[in-house]
Amino acid sequence: MKYRKLGDSDLEVSEISLGSWLTYGVGVEADKARACLEEAFTQGINFIDTANVYGRGAAETFLGEALQGRARDSYVLATKVYFAMSDEDRGLSRAQIEKQLDASLQRLKTDYVDLYQCHRYDWDTPLEETIEALTRAVESGKTRYIGFSEWPAERIQAALDMPGVAKFVSSQPQYSLLWREPEDEIIPLCAANGISQIVWSPLGQGVLSGKYDPDSPPPKDSRAVSDSMGGFMGRLMHPETLRAVQRLKPIAEEAGLTLPQFALAWVLREPNVASAIIGASRPSQVRENAGASGVVVDTQLFMRAEAIIDEALAAQTV
Repeated sequence: MKYRKLGDSDLEVSEISLGSWLTYGVGVEADKARACLEEAFTQGINFIDTANVYGRGAAETFLGEALQGRARDSYVLATKVYFAMSDEDRGLSRAQIEKQLDASLQRLKTDYVDLYQCHRYDWDTPLEETIEALTRAVESGKTRYIGFSEWPAERIQAALDMPGVAKFVSSQPQYSLLWREPEDEIIPLCAANGISQIVWSPLGQGVLSGKYDPDSPPPKDSRAVSDSMGGFMGRLMHPETLRAVQRLKPIAEEAGLTLPQFALAWVLREPNVASAIIGASRPSQVRENAGASGVVVDTQLFMRAEAIIDEALAAQTV
């Protein structure tokens, strides 16, 4: 496992990190989830990402229990705040950041998190109030660093322009061969300001694993048919996209990788990406995905893959 510096922080994070959205504390049995976590550490993964809203606290509670007995300085722990935890509790106000951070720390059974992230931008709260509250969280020692997920570029810049406050060190965007939007504004802005990317959905919600047959319905136990994911995955499940993904398999084989490893290696080719977050329900998935770290792939293979995907996506918009 290779490690990269997280922005202008002193954190060294594994190129592959373990996430807990739709899995731990909710969709995956505790024993299997614990086995995945143990395998992650065995593979050298030191970065664990979660959020208060995952299972309305269930993912944090699982991790709080599962991480007990492991040296706190042996892993990097990140969580998030913004989405509704109750009818009254949501957003990035001063009161919510203080309340939700304390609640997360209690569930995680720790005195601090290494990274506290704004899960989305809160248009109902003044940016100054949010940043001041995050600064106090850093000064209190409850979080070492702060980050954000899916913020507009102009709001990132506005936060960067504020004097005398804690500075963001991470951005968590959706980014993959199937979704390259961060390349337009977010990555250049962040790279110029000491902010690294922590990528979510680097496998396109599993589409880039190649498991979906364009001529057959998706497996009944897959995310593509679940109520919570169906709408989100609609564009990813277009037959043209699925056929294009199948055409990537020989390219991955030419690189000596499985298709998931190739897709993760493509994300990690970007220097501003510090880590790619994977989800896993089986230890074997963790092992396979961890194998993407540190691989060297001919740039021409990546370019061929990009051309295939770009052609498929363009055909959908005609």
